[in-house]
Amino acid sequence: MWRHIASNFLTLLIVILVAVAAAIAWGKHEYSSPGPSASAQCVRVAPGASLAAVSDQLVEQGVVSNGYIFRAGTDYRGKAGGLKFGSYLIPAHSTMEQVVDILSAGGPSTCGVELTLRIGVRENSVVLRDIDPETGSMAEQAKYDPAKEEAPAPILAAEESATSRLRITVAEGVTSWQIVEGLKQAKFLAGNVAKVPDEGSLAPETYEVQKGSDRGDLIDEMAERQASILAAAWEKRQPDLPYATPQEALIMASIIEKETGVAAERRVVASVFINRLRREMRLETDPTVIYGVTKGQGVLDRGIRGSELRRRTPYNTYVIAGLPPTPIANPGRAAIEAAMDPEETDFIFFVADGSGGHAFARTLAEHNENVARWRRIERERGQPLSPVQGD
Repeated sequence: MWRHIASNFLTLLIVILVAVAAAIAWGKHEYSSPGPSASAQCVRVAPGASLAAVSDQLVEQGVVSNGYIFRAGTDYRGKAGGLKFGSYLIPAHSTMEQVVDILSAGGPSTCGVELTLRIGVRENSVVLRDIDPETGSMAEQAKYDPAKEEAPAPILAAEESATSRLRITVAEGVTSWQIVEGLKQAKFLAGNVAKVPDEGSLAPETYEVQKGSDRGDLIDEMAERQASILAAAWEKRQPDLPYATPQEALIMASIIEKETGVAAERRVVASVFINRLRREMRLETDPTVIYGVTKGQGVLDRGIRGSELRRRTPYNTYVIAGLPPTPIANPGRAAIEAAMDPEETDFIFFVADGSGGHAFARTLAEHNENVARWRRIERERGQPLSPVQGD
């Protein structure tokens, strides 16, 4: 009897092993065989998406025939954690192996559309761009100002599409209030921001988001990124700068950000303000006065009045000594690094030169010549005369 039982068990074991081997062989065949899709498909991998979520999506779109085999094969090849977010064009009848290679290669999105909310100093815009699958280049398809217009049909469709790449781009020099108000205009986001974050605490960069991402979570990500940038720059700062804390350096960076949009000037502008602090001179910078008027809620859209220049406020650097109490905007990485690593100069004055940049001076006499030149340009352009340092 025991011999009979052993024989039956051995037979069953052989059957199981044969079945397992057949299943493995079938799985390998399925993994390397042409896929079911008769046409190219645009597959969107969301940031942080799991292998299970991606495999379910691929089955739903008809790109692969079996989610379990796709997951098992991907895990066996050691690529289960290597899928990169983005939108990828999967050619018709691609094998599962080919699909994994495409999704794990990363790089720029190769298909679909990119929908970006751009939060700017003066206005916001939502921009829809097509991704050319042949070249990877992008062409603007639609654009609108969410504060003034209704969204056009292509943008409404993109907001609902599963393959749309969604981004938030924050310009350097916007205020925290402007960021919070701008995020309200992103219809593909959810949730509310409990309060306006501290000025200067948010990193003006580009952020990838998913449909339904929480606005508060995005604000937290911006704050974490800015804190990291500030900490790294503070660690590498020049010695003997006139800042007692990273916050004071952040205040300076915000002033630099608002004073010049010319990348090559940032460190020179930083040197002017640092030289003035060291000499116990007032900073006399218009953007701080403007912030004292607007409180960061929008732009002034007019010249500074004489009464505003004379009024004593915590932000009027024509009247107060030293730095204002807080940043006056959210400075970008380059402005923060300029505040920590200023150019070595003797400049203590600067004024606009009419080309978008500035003319710098070491003495009041040099500065007065630059001011006179700028005054002539203002008159020729019919512009109101602006206040300038030392004028």
